[in-house]
Amino acid sequence: MTVFDDLTAEQDRLNDILAGLDEAQWMSPSGAPGWTVADVVLHLAQTEEAVLSSVSGTSPGTRQEPGLTLDQVMDQRVRAERAGPATAFPRWREAGLAAVAALRAADPQCPLPWVDAPLKPATLATTRLAEHWAHGLDITGPLGIAFPDTARLRHIAWLAHRSLPYALTLAGEQPHEVWCDLMAPDGAARWQYGSADAESAITGAAGAFCRVAAQRLEPERSGLRATGPAGATALRVLRTYAA
Repeated sequence: MTVFDDLTAEQDRLNDILAGLDEAQWMSPSGAPGWTVADVVLHLAQTEEAVLSSVSGTSPGTRQEPGLTLDQVMDQRVRAERAGPATAFPRWREAGLAAVAALRAADPQCPLPWVDAPLKPATLATTRLAEHWAHGLDITGPLGIAFPDTARLRHIAWLAHRSLPYALTLAGEQPHEVWCDLMAPDGAARWQYGSADAESAITGAAGAFCRVAAQRLEPERSGLRATGPAGATALRVLRTYAA
């Protein structure tokens, strides 16, 4: 299974969940502060449309604006186009399917514009998978809907580890090599990233690792173990997203 296949599977899972919601659930608060479930889906639609723009070259995809954080930019865009499920749901589904198809067809070695730095299509697809999963948590958590961890988290864990040098630098820390040894959701496989010889390490459940990276779980409540001179700092700054 490629990351494009797994992104499609994650979108399909979310589609099935959304299709079963009633109007009240759509307009109820999500886990994303200030956003309803419909707002979250609109945001996903907007960012999938940004993927299409990036691949086609019609615009540089999503990006920050002077004086605003990326979260503030995204919030402004949602507020400007706020809509109910009858609009947000099909808009997201159409954009999501088209974005995956465009990423599959793109030159795999040609980086695409995205936020702070260009990303190759597979890496951009990984960020999209991470965002759909994180916002899936935002939607299902408050509604009490089951959203079990899957093997697709391996892509998100890889992204979080790969992003550590950026995250450490952004926090004003020196980049350090960190070994990550994570237990997969099936309780049997282990996912390992980096060098086992690194002085610092993060170990524990992959689901907790990914939630910390997505800022859906506080590091001190994660059950993850950080060791070595940079382990605790790396766990504190872990992320799967741009600033």
